[in-house]
Amino acid sequence: MTDLKKRFAVIGNPIHHSLSPQIHAAFAKETGLDIDYEAVLSPLDQFKNTMHQLIQQKLTGANVTLPFKKEAYQLATTHSSHARIAEAVNTLEFKENEIIGHNTDGIGLVKDLEQNLDTHLKNKKILLIGAGGAAEGVIYSMLEKKPSELTLTNRTIEKSNVIQNKMDVHAKSFDVNLNVTEILKCPHQYFDVIINATSASLINAELHMDPKVFHEGCLAYDMMYGKETSYIREAISQGSKTSDGLGMLVEQAAEAFFIWHHIQPTTKSVIESLRSH
Repeated sequence: MTDLKKRFAVIGNPIHHSLSPQIHAAFAKETGLDIDYEAVLSPLDQFKNTMHQLIQQKLTGANVTLPFKKEAYQLATTHSSHARIAEAVNTLEFKENEIIGHNTDGIGLVKDLEQNLDTHLKNKKILLIGAGGAAEGVIYSMLEKKPSELTLTNRTIEKSNVIQNKMDVHAKSFDVNLNVTEILKCPHQYFDVIINATSASLINAELHMDPKVFHEGCLAYDMMYGKETSYIREAISQGSKTSDGLGMLVEQAAEAFFIWHHIQPTTKSVIESLRSH
């Protein structure tokens, strides 16, 4: 019977730290599904070959993490609208001769903010720090929630300008004011939600941002998880509410699980269990 088990994997480099196998095992247990889900390390220059080997081994689907989300987008033969707009893929579905690329990062972030953290984005002022794939992957999902404005900032402001030019047509369709501001000017503006989508937390580098950008009424959210970052520490020092990105990780995984199995798992107990470890 074991050969009837559906097989899945998460591919990245590095990958040993990935919580995805644990999360999907918890979802499978809750929903009564019998699946295999493994972490696969791909050499940096071998993503395409790694994927084709896994497809030959009859994988049903895969998650893709850093640094392969752009390559996964190129590998996919069909894309969901979220993946197409972000030009990045974190969830692959293998069907006959098709490779369908999805991006569940933005949906995961929004669900964590709105459902788990009770922070609704409609009519809010949001600051998004970062201009890499992590930032780009979540913008459309936030625009869908119709905040009053979404401001982009980054150490190299040119990258934020590129994203603004690309996303402005979508912002206009949702009647959202999409701005770019220099990182040093951020403290002079008011934001309800401040999201760190840079890799600064990963390497624990400072963001060179004035802590005065944080205040008691705002939520400071860091997409990283696993340890308290200097970003979170600065926000706490200014009296802000804070959250790491563990909930986003679980929520984007739940969305991928739904894409593959057409069952929506519950996330609260999984988030609580991971937090307690």
